[in-house]
Formats: sequence, structure tokens, C-alpha cells
Amino acid sequence: MKQKITEKIKKLNLDINIDNKLYLNRWKTDEDSHLNVLDNTVCAEHCPQKDCTAFCPARVYEWRDGRIMPGYEGCLECGACRIGCPNGNIQWRYPRGGYGVQFKLA
Repeated sequence: MKQKITEKIKKLNLDINIDNKLYLNRWKTDEDSHLNVLDNTVCAEHCPQKDCTAFCPARVYEWRDGRIMPGYEGCLECGACRIGCPNGNIQWRYPRGGYGVQFKLA
């Protein structure tokens, strides 16, 4: 059965890439982070709730070893951290051209 389907597809000369059909979001990760915590002391001393670990929809920010560790590789580039940090302690900028998240609109 599978062989018959494969033969029919070849006859139709269709180039089907399943990965391209199924993805919703893709990332091309840059070597340099586009997220920066300006001062981890501010996080430790003035932010007991560690708000960024809660409001980021991609869960990019993690409190580990006494500091906020941004995992920029999975960032959805929504900018929530830019406005959500109560201390203005997160610097966010768009990734360099060609890098970052790529959304597929269905």
C-alpha cells in the first residue's frame, strides 16, 4: 500500500517535505543573546517573586544559582519581558536579521 502511494506521488512529481508542512514555529538561534538581565543584584534583592519566571509565555527566564538565567534560544519575541519587569531590569532587542523565531501562519 505504502509503495503504491509513493509511486503515485512520484508520478505526480510532488516534492513533499513533511517537516515544512507540520511546523508552527522554528528558531534560528544566534550565538549572541538578544536578552540581557542588566543587574542580577536587582533581581536578588528587589524582586522576591521573580516575576519574569511567571509572565514569559515561553518560560525563557529561570532562577538558578542566585540569578536569573535567560534561555534566549526559545524566545517567542513577544516583548513581555520588556514591559513586565517591575524594575526595568531586562534589556530586550530584536535578534539580528535572519535569526530568532520564525512563525508559520496557517
